[in-house]
Amino acid sequence: MPITIVGWISKVRVNTHAVLKRAQHIQGQKIPKKQWQAAWLLKAVTCIDLTTLAGDDTPSNVHRLCLKAIQPVRHDLLRAVDMHNKGVTTAAVCVYPSRVADAVKSLKAANSSLPVASVATGFPAGQTPLETRLQEVRLAVADGAAEIDIVINRTLAITGEWEALYDEIREFREACGDAHMKTILAIGELGTFTNVYKASLVAMMAGSDFIKTSTGKESVNATYPVAIVMVRAIRDYFLCTGHKVGFKPAGGIRTAQESLVWLSLIKEELGNDWLCPLLFRLGASSLLADIERQIYHHVTGQYAAYHELPMA
Repeated sequence: MPITIVGWISKVRVNTHAVLKRAQHIQGQKIPKKQWQAAWLLKAVTCIDLTTLAGDDTPSNVHRLCLKAIQPVRHDLLRAVDMHNKGVTTAAVCVYPSRVADAVKSLKAANSSLPVASVATGFPAGQTPLETRLQEVRLAVADGAAEIDIVINRTLAITGEWEALYDEIREFREACGDAHMKTILAIGELGTFTNVYKASLVAMMAGSDFIKTSTGKESVNATYPVAIVMVRAIRDYFLCTGHKVGFKPAGGIRTAQESLVWLSLIKEELGNDWLCPLLFRLGASSLLADIERQIYHHVTGQYAAYHELPMA
């Protein structure tokens, strides 16, 4: 890394009190109601990376996930809000590397161009040899993954070996080729807000298209204070370089109301340019079901029983 970049990283200090105060303000804001809420919820749907990362994933439930991603909200509900012909889908489907080929096959059979994202690099711990992690990326790309969610080596971040971390992420970037690279910081294991900001900067400098909060497997996942730190890093990087990097919170995002808070945070901190799937994603597996229930309630005035809506 150039000397100026090392200098930038070494001087970083995060004001914890200010971060917590800002996060509290974001959470305390009023959320939109009625048709405006329905519109924001559909916006959230288009930003979801619909995810299954379970040990018992099979071709059949990956196939079901893909069909849900193509038609995330029941057609009659979309028709009721005049959105049935607007091409509402999730942003992508996200699976383990060994399930990428199944997802690509299902989407191709359904004549869908929806991208397949794959976690890689020894997800979730990242504690495998570097060559193994690189090969995992190459194999996922070869199977048709258009997006790769890599995990960083937390040991390098915690011990302050930022140049070594930069070099590793650069290698992952090269292994991704044309695929988009989302870099998971695993913020619950970085210790401090300052480390989160530094890791965000290093990941962006190394060529990440997105920075992502968590694997969803840590004890602490996507939180609003950490998000403030990460999006401020994105904003600072944009002001210095003119390059826009995306943001993806993931882990523990389960309710429609939470998705509205996340959209509000992005709108306030980064602006409307980031409110699109190219620059904002929500990593979630159960969120979509709650959003669909809220849209059902908006349309019918009643809450659906879970068996009334197709499973994700």
